[in-house]
Amino acid sequence: MKKMKQGFTLIELMIVVAIIGILAAIAIPKFADLINKSKEGATKGALSSVRSAIQVYYGDNEGWFPAAETPLLGSLTLNAKYIGEIPVAKLPGTTHQDVRTVTGVVATTPGDYTTQAIADTGGWAYYAETDVPQTWGNLQVGCTHEDIKGRGSDTLFTPWSTF
Repeated sequence: MKKMKQGFTLIELMIVVAIIGILAAIAIPKFADLINKSKEGATKGALSSVRSAIQVYYGDNEGWFPAAETPLLGSLTLNAKYIGEIPVAKLPGTTHQDVRTVTGVVATTPGDYTTQAIADTGGWAYYAETDVPQTWGNLQVGCTHEDIKGRGSDTLFTPWSTF
């Protein structure tokens, strides 16, 4: 009686490795995109949290948003009454670092607040000018780059502001 050797041939192993390689080549870019989408989702959630804290502050202070103090929105985090700390703004696909800095939105022409522009600094952009009631108290992401979905931007309304 002859003993049969059991096992895989070299060709079978090479086919399995090739199939695994093809599947990995398809799956890895999808997972990388999911990481960026999760960072963008974290930024959306953080923006919502800070906006909620601003609204509670507004209610507590009889119709006044946080003033242009140093640091901006510092009155929200004072004694953690409205929010413990300003969250990190994560901006995947841009040149910005993940930071929690709040920058004031300034007039494009000094003294003329009818045209305001967000500085492309990353972090958060806060409209602290009481002279402009249309935008006063608004918080946006301080970025003028496209978001992950490829929505364009300009200096007045960023795609990040729609979160």
